[in-house]
Amino acid sequence: MSKKDLNYVAKIEKAIADKYGSETIENPKNGWTPEKEKKYIEQVKALQSKVANLEQKIEKVEYSGFLVSKRLLNKTSNRSCPVCKIYSFDMKDDLYMHKFECCFKCYIQYIEDREERWNSGWRPGDNNEQ
Repeated sequence: MSKKDLNYVAKIEKAIADKYGSETIENPKNGWTPEKEKKYIEQVKALQSKVANLEQKIEKVEYSGFLVSKRLLNKTSNRSCPVCKIYSFDMKDDLYMHKFECCFKCYIQYIEDREERWNSGWRPGDNNEQ
């Protein structure tokens, strides 16, 4: 069995070609050209640059004794309401923080049905009550 039986190999190749097509038994180098080589090298370079960008985005940095994603350190997020000074993790506060620069509770208390007054610059604690 140490000697290769070339007839057996030919039978196997013929059976594979009959079942899956003649392309399956061809040598991959048959259709390879210098143009395809250049195109392949360009694709590899593009993939490598994408991978490098992704690695840079998920790079971890030590911050206060913890490993934190470098992207998180670049973001500045103000989660404290400027009106009542309460720190909030509530998702619905995000909407009101972006639109009115206050939390949901302050929106209900000071802004709801009085948006014109709020947009004109009035804030709680101002002396010019309207």
